Formats: sequence, structure tokens, C-alpha cells
Amino acid sequence: MDQSRRDFLQFTVAAAFMGRQPSTAPAIRSIQTPVLTIGFEESGSPQGFPIILLHGFPDDVRAWDGVVPPLVGQGHRVLVPYVRGHGATRFRDPSAARMAEQAAIGQDVIDFADALRLQRFIVAGFDWGCRASCIAAALHPDRVAGAVLIGGYTIQDTISAPQPLPPERERALWYQWYFNTERGRVGLAANRRPLCHLLWELWSPTWHFSEETFNRTAPSFDNPDFVDCVIHSYRHRNLGAAGEPRFAEVERRLAMRPKIEVPSIVLFGADDGVGGPPAADSPGERAVFTSRIARRVVPGAGHFVPREKPEAVAAAIVDVARAAR
Repeated sequence: MDQSRRDFLQFTVAAAFMGRQPSTAPAIRSIQTPVLTIGFEESGSPQGFPIILLHGFPDDVRAWDGVVPPLVGQGHRVLVPYVRGHGATRFRDPSAARMAEQAAIGQDVIDFADALRLQRFIVAGFDWGCRASCIAAALHPDRVAGAVLIGGYTIQDTISAPQPLPPERERALWYQWYFNTERGRVGLAANRRPLCHLLWELWSPTWHFSEETFNRTAPSFDNPDFVDCVIHSYRHRNLGAAGEPRFAEVERRLAMRPKIEVPSIVLFGADDGVGGPPAADSPGERAVFTSRIARRVVPGAGHFVPREKPEAVAAAIVDVARAAR
């Protein structure tokens, strides 16, 4: 992207966000899917092309506050749901097991779109939201018109035995090993906010967020299903917990690294404290994207790119929307 376009988008994001009036605040809604009652925020024209923005762990819909206004300004209908286990989203069946394997959060995207009767839509996401976006795009190219994937191709092989990473990468994943112990489950339950606050600091080391910013999102971690969903997610991916039987075949498909054939832009935070500095582009990475538009490393951003550099994310979504329609 040339400098003039970047400057224009930065100005657009800032002006739209700062100038938002109460009358243009998002509508707070909920809708039922077969498994969940999904809480979400909706902005923009109901006739606009739909864009679904998916947050990760530990975060919520506030992550997209700087991204939504310029998309609305482009005429889009913008939908920002709470991922299962977070915020206003709840399981419909009180007795249902609180699971959050990758196949489940990917299916949640399609169920959400079905409930809203969206035939075609664009997805963008980071962390859990990136994985859900990857899965929806890979398995449902008839529904997903395009994708912005913050973190790259993050579909996991949950069938094969996990392979060790370099020691410095393993150290960054300490929280996953912690959650695979009973002490970790109890620790997350007892220290939801302090632990999540620490992860924000570690994962985006160059982002100096305010306590007010964190406190706007922290109530989402009080969701009664938060601990069970987080623990299941990190145990299942490391073969430490069984998945839902209904997703067994889906997980086998995902283990084969299905290609993403829809128009896509991949974003990486240059200072990501989870994945580390992004590796150089490679044939292996290019092979899983058959219609990749661009691969961009975002300077000055860590793991929470939509919060840290909303203009870069908004620009990528606008570019995908233009290519997809």
C-alpha cells in the first residue's frame, strides 16, 4: 500500500471513531444458533455487504472498536459476535459440555451466519477468531467471500502427536502447559483478570494499553463458561481432552491442512509475543492460499493488531471486500 493511501485510511479511521455519535452506536443484539445464544453488536446499513469480525482469547468485541467505523463508512454491515465462553454468548443447553475445539468455533461462524440468513459474507479474525475464520473459509468457500487472517494460517492438526517447537517458542506458550494442569484450571478460575492482563502485556509488549481499556473488556471473562471453554480449547489441541464426537470427521479434514481458496490477506504483528517475529514468506505458506491478495507485516503491533493498528486491519478488509465482490 502506498503512503498516501495509508495516510488516508489512518485519517478515516481516526475521524470515524472520534466522530461517532450516540445515534450511530452499535445495536446490541443476540440470536440463537443450534448450540448457542450468541451476543453480538451490529453496525452499518442492514443492506450492506456483511463483514463478521471475530475476536480471540482473552478479548472481546471491544477489540474491533477502531475497525468498525471505517467499514460502516464504506457501506458495510458489520457484525461483531462474542466468541463462545466470552461476554454475552451462552450455551443454550445448561447440561451441554462446555467445549471449544477449533471445529466448534469454526462451525459457530457458519451457524451465526445461518441464523442471520447471510448467504455470503467476509470474515476477519485474530487468535481464536483467526482460526475460526480460517476454518470457515477453508470448509465453506461457497459462503465466505473473503478473509483477513491476523496471524496467518492457524488451522491445527489435533489428530497427530504434537511436535516440540524451538525452546524460545515453547517458553512463550507457558500458559498452554499451565492450562493443561489442574492447577492451571484452578488458577484461571481464581485469577481471570490478573492472568488475562498479564497475557495482554506479554503478547503485545510494545502496546501500552490503559487500565480503562482493559477494564472495558475484562467483564467478558466473567462469563460462566469462560474457564471451561478456555481449558478445553488448550487441552484439546494438545491431545489432553476429547473433542465432540460430531466434529471427529471435521477434525480429520482440518488435520490435512485444507487450502483457503477465497480472496485473502494475511496480517502479522511484527512484535507478536506469542508467535514471535513473523517468519519470512515461504512456499509452504503460499501453498495453503490459492487466492492470497497480500501478506503484510504490521510494524509496531503485537498480538492484538485490531486494537493496536486498526487502520491496517480496516485497510486490509476494504481491500479484500473490493477483490471479493
